[in-house]
Amino acid sequence: MRRLLILLALLAVMLAGLAATRLLIQPPAVRTDNTTGQFDAARAKARLAAVLGDERPHPTDSDGNDAVRDRLVAQLRAIGLDPVVRDQFACNTIHKQRGVTCARVRNVIAALGPASGRALLLNAHYDSTLVGPAAGDDGVGVATLMEVAALMKSERLERPILFLFNEGEELGLIGARAFLADPLSRTVDSLINLEARGTTGPVTMFETSLPNGPPVRAFAAAVDRPFANSLTTDFYRQLPNYTDVTSFEERGWTTLNFAMIGNETRYHSAGDNLAALDPRSMQHMGDQTLAVARQLAGGAPAGGGTALFTDIAGRVLVTVPAWLGFALFDLLLAAFAVIAFRRGGMWRALGIVLLALVGSAGLAWGGHELVAMARAGAFWRAYPLWTFIAAYACGLFAAVAAMALLARRVTVPQLRTGYWLGFLLLGALVLLIAPGGAIFFLMPPLAMLAGVLAGRWFAWGERAGAIIAALLLWLTLGEVVALLGELLVTGPFFAFAPLAMLVVLPWLIEAKALIDTHGRWLAAGVAGVLMAGGWAAVAAAPAYSADRQQRFFIQHATDVNAGKAYWAVGNDQSPLPEGYGGMAWRWGKLPYGERERWLADAAAVAGLRPPEVTVVESLVEDGWRTVVFRIASNGADSVTLTAPGDAQLVSAGNGAFVRRFSGEAEGDFQVTCFGRSCDGATLQLTAASPRKLSVTLSGVWGGLPAGASALVGQRPRNARPQYVPDSTVTLERIAL
Repeated sequence: MRRLLILLALLAVMLAGLAATRLLIQPPAVRTDNTTGQFDAARAKARLAAVLGDERPHPTDSDGNDAVRDRLVAQLRAIGLDPVVRDQFACNTIHKQRGVTCARVRNVIAALGPASGRALLLNAHYDSTLVGPAAGDDGVGVATLMEVAALMKSERLERPILFLFNEGEELGLIGARAFLADPLSRTVDSLINLEARGTTGPVTMFETSLPNGPPVRAFAAAVDRPFANSLTTDFYRQLPNYTDVTSFEERGWTTLNFAMIGNETRYHSAGDNLAALDPRSMQHMGDQTLAVARQLAGGAPAGGGTALFTDIAGRVLVTVPAWLGFALFDLLLAAFAVIAFRRGGMWRALGIVLLALVGSAGLAWGGHELVAMARAGAFWRAYPLWTFIAAYACGLFAAVAAMALLARRVTVPQLRTGYWLGFLLLGALVLLIAPGGAIFFLMPPLAMLAGVLAGRWFAWGERAGAIIAALLLWLTLGEVVALLGELLVTGPFFAFAPLAMLVVLPWLIEAKALIDTHGRWLAAGVAGVLMAGGWAAVAAAPAYSADRQQRFFIQHATDVNAGKAYWAVGNDQSPLPEGYGGMAWRWGKLPYGERERWLADAAAVAGLRPPEVTVVESLVEDGWRTVVFRIASNGADSVTLTAPGDAQLVSAGNGAFVRRFSGEAEGDFQVTCFGRSCDGATLQLTAASPRKLSVTLSGVWGGLPAGASALVGQRPRNARPQYVPDSTVTLERIAL
């Protein structure tokens, strides 16, 4: 029993250490007292409350956003600024998609400092989606800009500072595109952009201009509590996600992009409200923005170069010139290859790393699939920590089992150097995808190498180096694991198991003698019990909570051509409540749609008029056809034309804002006009073909017809629309 308890305590502490990586990404506590010139989170939140008013959704070009804009302008004037409102009808390409969106946008611009010179731009957007009040996305950015402007207004500035509160970001960065046509944009050389994909968590600097040397130097010089690393910035560039920076980057401005991403379940939902907005996150965004703005107010940083960088527990930013980091990585890889080869046991040690990597991923995937067979939907949503702990336990079990199987005849020194050689070989693979990730493969192996060298003179040297290396790995890679836990909220969860294995294996190597003494396979059995217990907790935990609700939206859809109407429910594929709405539900697709959802037959909505499109002009030249058409939205909040992927569409838009479709993307083409001003708007569409187009014309109205009251009333507890609002939709095939 004593052996069992010792092993249980040892492995439980290791598992707790993996779970405790979340402590590495806690935002700083809110100050109770602010000195003169410090960012005041409470004052910033009070201004935001005044701007948001009743916290209704306020999408672009809506009555709600008119009211928000009026209150925003009033707040800026109360600060002592003289804001101007630019009124433009603009269009923009949707990043990495075959889409162009158009809307009437009103950008609000306020200026500080001298009237001439190269300007620093601070940007946030004040529009919301149709779903929620957007206190986080991007109310936190709006509040931050107002407070920073109030603080910097009394400072002596060497150059202009522009505060841009843009409209239309949620539709495809339309406000940012409109600003690029503004003469003021030609004075800008530096940009601070503020965003959010949640309501809590640290505010991470996740994107820079390239080369990243100048912005990273400015960031490092200014910020006291940094959260940033060059792996994240490289990884972000490969994602389909976008912010206003995506439109601005063509200007080559020195850029820093900040966001918080904690609790995505409230993002683009009614849960993104003031009550949920974490004041710690607001202060963290404000402190960083104010510090960097003051740093850049003296001018854009000079020089160039590329840097590798990472914070350590949000306390200090470590930066290394990329050329030096890559050279050091090569030296470390060569050194550990030589040492591991000379010590012997290299192949067994590498086999342990490989077996644990593959085994941990397979176990975590299998555990998740077993739970998914018993529970439909996003069963991890309310308490994701249990799913992460279960995945970590898979990594722990795989590491213990691999050690039990292969490490019996391998010494601890052989295992140490073999592990770090394997770690660096994995790093070489990471560098092929995200070179900025090299920073995570420098400090821990360097500490281990220093320990190996120290061991020649001091008996305790190598063990001390191994423990320091393992601790550095927990601080650095552990923080990445925790941040990924906030980012990858829908998985793949199996990816966390190998990451956990990498963090825990150096500690298991140091505990080898203890584990051998008390039984290697007994240790594996204990780790297996912890793993099974983790997945049992996942299976038992509630799927949804008041804080982290189920995604659940209701639509009434009309197929105009067929004269049929449907009720549609989009959720995470969970079964609908028994007898929901008294209807017969089936899983399927709407006409002309690709996404499956729950469907039931519905009665038509009396008096509903679908949008209409009238061709104003059709011109064929050199085999290309340009169609100019006028929209009658008939009250719809948005109107979309969808053409099949083989339609050869080239561009779409209006006036000076005719935009080309993304050449990188695949799939259907879409042209969307959003807001009141689409009624009567004229757009043009160009195709590299003279043929007429067969397109789907769809209209979306926020809200549901009267017949939806039973469905709304019977919506499950702890469920709400997210991303897609409760809405009324019409779909019609037309020739254009």
